[in-house]
Amino acid sequence: MLSQPLIDSTILLLVLLNPFLLCIYLLDLIQGLDLKTFTKTMTRAGLMSAAIYFAFAVAGDRLFTYIFKVRYESFLVFGGVVFLLVSIRMVMVGSSALKGLRGDAPQGAEGTALPFMLGPGTISASIVTGSKVSIPEAAGAIGFSVFVCIVSIIFLKWLHDKIRDRYEPILERYIDTIGRIMALLTGTIAVDMILTGVGKWIQNGMG
Repeated sequence: MLSQPLIDSTILLLVLLNPFLLCIYLLDLIQGLDLKTFTKTMTRAGLMSAAIYFAFAVAGDRLFTYIFKVRYESFLVFGGVVFLLVSIRMVMVGSSALKGLRGDAPQGAEGTALPFMLGPGTISASIVTGSKVSIPEAAGAIGFSVFVCIVSIIFLKWLHDKIRDRYEPILERYIDTIGRIMALLTGTIAVDMILTGVGKWIQNGMG
């Protein structure tokens, strides 16, 4: 029987690893790469991201306190602000907002993974996951969430290649609409991150 904290942590990771937003963010790669090359790139990105998530899940917020010498609350607030700004741009502007944020085409899995797969929201969710469930359960939640995200993106790439010649304008409008809707949820999570960070700062005496 799966515990409620494990289910909640997995859902949070799945929401933050939003394949629709990632597809918009990577739209020129989806259009420019063949399916085999795209699959290899996204698989490398997924494996790298999962390893980093697991490291943060194990280390927890101690990594910020003892290694980086900064407060975890600051990371929560900054991460929330970043995701909030991206979400606002996505809701107001649409898919062009994310393509504009990325700049030049990334090189390899590292560039592909940023800033969403290895963004402050997903890293924070990994830390929360590690604090709520056991290490094996955290590994399972992270692995499952990344797997679903990568498989979904590859499937959307395959679907795009199949119907792009006849229905590409309709497909892009559909992805854009879904992306805007999901950005509302991402923005809500971003505000919650900010409030959590501020709440922790106040709880710790605003020191």
